[in-house]
Amino acid sequence: MLPVYYEFQHSTKLLSGKSALENIPAELHMLGAVRPMVLSDRVLHEIGSLSVVCDAVQEDGIFIGAVYHEIPADSSSAVVNEIAEIYRKSGCDSLVAVGGGSVLDTAKGVRMLLSQKVNDIMELLGCEILTRGCHIPFVAVPTTSGTGSESTLVAVIRNASNGMKMEFISYYLQPDVTVLDTRMTLTLPPRITAATGMDTLCHAIEACTCLQKNPMSHAYGTAAIRMVADYLERAVENGKDKEARLGMANASTMAGAAFSNSMVGIVHGIGHALGGVCHVPHADAMTILLPFCMEYNMDHLSGEYGELLLYLSSPEEYAATPKEERGLAMVKKVRELGIRLHGRCGLPLTLKDVKVGRESFKAVAKAALSDGAMIVNPKKADKEDVISILEKAYE
Repeated sequence: MLPVYYEFQHSTKLLSGKSALENIPAELHMLGAVRPMVLSDRVLHEIGSLSVVCDAVQEDGIFIGAVYHEIPADSSSAVVNEIAEIYRKSGCDSLVAVGGGSVLDTAKGVRMLLSQKVNDIMELLGCEILTRGCHIPFVAVPTTSGTGSESTLVAVIRNASNGMKMEFISYYLQPDVTVLDTRMTLTLPPRITAATGMDTLCHAIEACTCLQKNPMSHAYGTAAIRMVADYLERAVENGKDKEARLGMANASTMAGAAFSNSMVGIVHGIGHALGGVCHVPHADAMTILLPFCMEYNMDHLSGEYGELLLYLSSPEEYAATPKEERGLAMVKKVRELGIRLHGRCGLPLTLKDVKVGRESFKAVAKAALSDGAMIVNPKKADKEDVISILEKAYE
């Protein structure tokens, strides 16, 4: 059924495949930029991934004005402010961000600060209040296949003064260009490959089933699910499988575009709370919670989950499954995928695996109910519902 009204935006240009990095200089020229600032983290600097990008960027009259490779895993407003000051002093005119979610979200924060001509990102707190401002060309080079930050309207940045994570939402946060090149993910360990891949699957499933779902998000989301089915286990089994790596990179980007325009639901609501209260890594939380939250939603979403079975299984399996059983079969497929990945690389499947104790459940439930993702979940949850899900996910 078509929604009465919806909006969808995915304005990022995508460069995907062989030698994609070498096309960055041409894209910068088209954006009117010749002196980019390159952002990354220490690990990517040490293993040489950052150098690969810098070598590709410095061609055809493009000169790197500054490099900042100390972005932490949990970046903050202080880091954003510091980078913006270096950008100004170095005479840079664009941003190239190389990394996972923290690096890309930091770059989004820097871009916001620069475009709005302010000195402290805390001045920009608020939801969807930004005008475009001064355009700062921005190229994103993701090095994981999970967060989808390279295509979303969202940036999550920690408040340096109190530790709280702030969410910025604006149509002007999407990068101008996203570059998917297998050289950036070939060295990703199996355990991280599996976790970020399950994060992608969660993004896609929730994008296709939450209250703000629409035909465009459904198209992006179902394509992402199909790619996860085809490529995730291959990428975990053989990290040098370039086709599988590129497939998962595309799946992550498409799932990001999907949920950025339709939102996510209870899996992310509880997952965010587990991250805040118990410091569970986001992708691990998504892996653990997804099948249990799908079971919770089953009486509202059996038909929708049943439709998604076609993309996570084969046409033959879908056709052989009675219509009324497809929703539960979809949950079973998700759970079986997690079990296989657990066997291959130790991906956690329970809260006990990530050392979350039952004594924290009340605090997690309280935090989850304050999360915006809960608003668009098709089935309303209360404190007891969340605790029940956590109990089921415990062991």
